[in-house]
Amino acid sequence: MRPSLILGLNAFHGDAAAALVRDGEVVAAVAEERLNRIKHAAGFPKLAVKKVLDMAGVEPGQLTAIAVGRDGGVHRWRKLAYLAKYRPALQSAIMPRLRARRRLSGAKDLVAESLDVGVEALAHVPLIQVEHHLAHAASACLASPFAQAAFLTADGFGDFVSTAWGLHRGAVLDMQGRVFYPHSLGVLYQAVTQFIGFPHYGDEGKTMGLSPYGKPRFVEALRLLIKPTAAGFELAPDYFTHVRDGVNTSWETATPDVGPLYNERWRKLFGAPRQKGEPQTEREADLAMSVQVVLEDMLFHLLENLHRQTGETNLCLAGGVALNCVFNGKLGLRSAFTKSFVFPAAGDDGLAIGAAWHHWAQTSGQRAKPVAVPLWGPSYKASHIAHLDLAAIADEARFEHMRLDEADVFTRTAQALAAGKIVGWFQDGAEFGPRALGNRSILADPRGPDTKDRLNKRIKHREPFRPFAPAVLAEKTGDWFEQEVESPAMLHAVQIRAEKRALIPAVTHVDGSGRLQTVAAATHPVFYRLIRTFGDLTGVPILLNTSFNENEPIVCTPQEALDCFVRTDMDVLVIENLWFARR
Repeated sequence: MRPSLILGLNAFHGDAAAALVRDGEVVAAVAEERLNRIKHAAGFPKLAVKKVLDMAGVEPGQLTAIAVGRDGGVHRWRKLAYLAKYRPALQSAIMPRLRARRRLSGAKDLVAESLDVGVEALAHVPLIQVEHHLAHAASACLASPFAQAAFLTADGFGDFVSTAWGLHRGAVLDMQGRVFYPHSLGVLYQAVTQFIGFPHYGDEGKTMGLSPYGKPRFVEALRLLIKPTAAGFELAPDYFTHVRDGVNTSWETATPDVGPLYNERWRKLFGAPRQKGEPQTEREADLAMSVQVVLEDMLFHLLENLHRQTGETNLCLAGGVALNCVFNGKLGLRSAFTKSFVFPAAGDDGLAIGAAWHHWAQTSGQRAKPVAVPLWGPSYKASHIAHLDLAAIADEARFEHMRLDEADVFTRTAQALAAGKIVGWFQDGAEFGPRALGNRSILADPRGPDTKDRLNKRIKHREPFRPFAPAVLAEKTGDWFEQEVESPAMLHAVQIRAEKRALIPAVTHVDGSGRLQTVAAATHPVFYRLIRTFGDLTGVPILLNTSFNENEPIVCTPQEALDCFVRTDMDVLVIENLWFARR
């Protein structure tokens, strides 16, 4: 029987990506940003399409379907109702949606162009459009550990919807409710993020990191902007530009851009927005804390309704809002859902996989294999690395370099970390999703009181309030953290035990939390072995783990890793079993 080979796409939006799914199993997945080196790259994932087929050794003619996580034809009546109610500027309301529909219809032509074949080579391959939030739900549900679960998806917008919920049983997704444009939790959070001085697409993580430094003194003011309803929630339209005036956005070029979502009435409520270069004040921290509180309250309101409707205690989450690890860490404390699964690539890059999995489930009646650690990106073993003259580069840059045997890689790296060295760690397949999970990571000793400042000043060059993550041996989680949460993709912030915080100051945030990554021997054996070796040496089975980059997308290739090592002040670089150290 011919295998199912589905090319999944997130296209014509930020975090463009491609994935190849064979009989329900992801064999390759990569975001365009990792290849073109532009953060959150938008547009069509031309490089990613070619890369995933090359990685799998698949020819274009072998594809059985192309699935894209958008459907420009859905919710027509809702769109007409919006036009009638809010009477937006037609140019801003209609033209972007017409352009989106035209782009979607031409997606197969762009796939052919990416693969340098004529479109006739794909004549037999159907183009499947999967509604945005249905693709998000599929990504979370179809590879979760649950045979049956409730689901919630939330983000800015996609296909005229910002939030959706329902129930999944096996391979069947039952969408039971939606919140439609212009109401959106993602828009509220992004508007505050822009207002407090973080204007770039994807900066919401900065707001989340800043929030523990503030007080919730703007909660009541923000509640003027959003209110719960029996069915979900509503924004107050007069405070947001997207409702009537339209927002200048750019998804055509590689760099995504979203204009200000707040308007003059918002400014009268909160004052002037913080501009680039202006000092950060208590107001910004207080707004960050306040919007985090309001976001959580609205989400738990939705979850209370969802539990009442479904009776489920298992929960699946996806969408950009599901990357809010502070909220995720409170799921077991504030909701009736006792078990949860967040898809590792919960943002729009994950739509590439969700769309493919949804089509697979529709055609086969089967689910995908459960996912723990999404190491689906390009890998570069010794045979590939041999093509780079790394030794010559190291000599020129005056680095020590050597090739180690397997045991020495772990022993020497653990000893360097225990001595306070900062290590770039590059192994096997790249992670898919926003987090470095131990294959494209910068690692450090969590015990160092100055480690966080050294990383921020010497290597990452980022805001000092942003925390670093503790990666812990999974079986040791309860010894160090107040909740024994499974968090292999670094998507839950939980409290570190009070008596342990002084032992690991580099990964303890100002509120006592840590953005937890649990590392299991069965699912991530190489990284597990390194942490275990470090733990045997120091008594602390935890490493500080942050992404291998410097104000750029996470490195993908050995050359990019070496370039980042050269221009920053990392002490050691390990690429597979190759060791580089500054002389």
